Amino acid sequence: MNSRTHYWKKAKIMVWTLFCLIGVFGAATLLDRLSTSKAETSALPSAVPGSFVQLASKASPSVVNIRTVKTVEGGGQMPLPFGPDDPFKDFFDRFFGDQMPKNFKQQALGTGFIIDKEGYILTNNHVVERSDDIKVKLADEREFTAKIIGRDSKSDLALIKIDSDKPLVPLPLGDSGKLAVGEWVVAIGNPFGLGNTVTAGIVSAKYRQIGAGSYDNFIQTDASINPGNSGGPLLNTAGEVIGINTAIFSQSGGSIGIGFAIPIDMAKDLLPQLKKGKVIRGWLGVMIQKVTPDLKEKLKLRDEKGALVADVTEGGPADKAGIERGDVIVSFDGKEVKEMHDLPYLVASSPVGKTVAVEVMRQGQKKRLEVEIEELNEEKEAAVVSEENARLGMIVKEITRELASNLGLSEKSGLVVVQVEDGSAAAMAGFMPGDIIVEVDQQVVKNLQEYERKVETYKAGDTVMFLIKRQGSTLFLTVKVPE
Repeated sequence: MNSRTHYWKKAKIMVWTLFCLIGVFGAATLLDRLSTSKAETSALPSAVPGSFVQLASKASPSVVNIRTVKTVEGGGQMPLPFGPDDPFKDFFDRFFGDQMPKNFKQQALGTGFIIDKEGYILTNNHVVERSDDIKVKLADEREFTAKIIGRDSKSDLALIKIDSDKPLVPLPLGDSGKLAVGEWVVAIGNPFGLGNTVTAGIVSAKYRQIGAGSYDNFIQTDASINPGNSGGPLLNTAGEVIGINTAIFSQSGGSIGIGFAIPIDMAKDLLPQLKKGKVIRGWLGVMIQKVTPDLKEKLKLRDEKGALVADVTEGGPADKAGIERGDVIVSFDGKEVKEMHDLPYLVASSPVGKTVAVEVMRQGQKKRLEVEIEELNEEKEAAVVSEENARLGMIVKEITRELASNLGLSEKSGLVVVQVEDGSAAAMAGFMPGDIIVEVDQQVVKNLQEYERKVETYKAGDTVMFLIKRQGSTLFLTVKVPE
């Protein structure tokens, strides 16, 4: 064999060896990629229920339809089919206005669910409030007259009871605190009086505030919730109740995929009191507002967490404990106050007479105070102040007897906003004529000279924090000095 033949034979062996190595490594890489891709794509199907049949079958017997009858004082006016803005209002007023009785019976439909074998049923307060008669219909078509045990308008929860001669099947109550955004949920209810129906969706968001009250803390879901679903259960895939369907956002009255449910943890906290017929809430005695980015800088805070104290009720629990206006409450009874809306519920759920630890940030320093909680009466309702971001532009004058009379002020001295320019910094901040300026950047200003001297020290782009008094309450506003 000559050297040339030997060389080509050796080269051929090397080439085939190289191809084999490439094939082996390529196959391994391909298999690795396929397994990785399979692992990545298999995460979703394994978390998606193949069917809700078993869940719906097991839960439906515990869901009840509620029909109520209320006496409505009509005042001689006919209820309009399309509400107060009915286009045929004039027609009904002309032809039927004098023919309607002053009082008439109104029927309403809702949903509830059994929570124990004794016949207790949870639902919404707005389903049963002011009802003369409450009928509960079970899935097996049996019907009962129910009585109200306890209800709470602030949380929109109600507890009613029926007496059955046969055992009732309760729904297990879950833990809404463990609920995650994106998790599958099922709503069961009685939409439009059609009987029990089942809809499925996911948790769209948590901790939603929709302006329903001081204790807003809703679960948002895209599971269809329609009129008549109110009071029905929102279930997780384990069949546990994690929410009570309460409200929808809709311009047509039907579901558009934005529904809200009360977290079941809130209901569990209130159940012992609802069974006693009355909910007693704790009271702190502060007016609070949100910490904005501008306020964070002015108050020397690390972040925007907490509830800013805009005012303290004189003689109230907070006042007695030493909480001051301008403090930011960051912890209450060992629980973090992440944002303003956390505080009202934490306070309300505290037992009356309990002494709790409250941590506040005051001028950049953390302080720990002890507060004895008192009972909340209707007139003591905790106030939440809203604010708007802003820029500068208003006329301020010293209060005179004439100004006080014209603006309806009780104060006889101090500074008052008499004019706010449309579209100006002050207007954007939320200033209004009649606002009394108490402080500028936490310094009291008693007269116009002090005010003007203080304002002149700021440069363009600086943020100024005002404390104002409006209709007996105080409020912080921030204004950015324009260029």
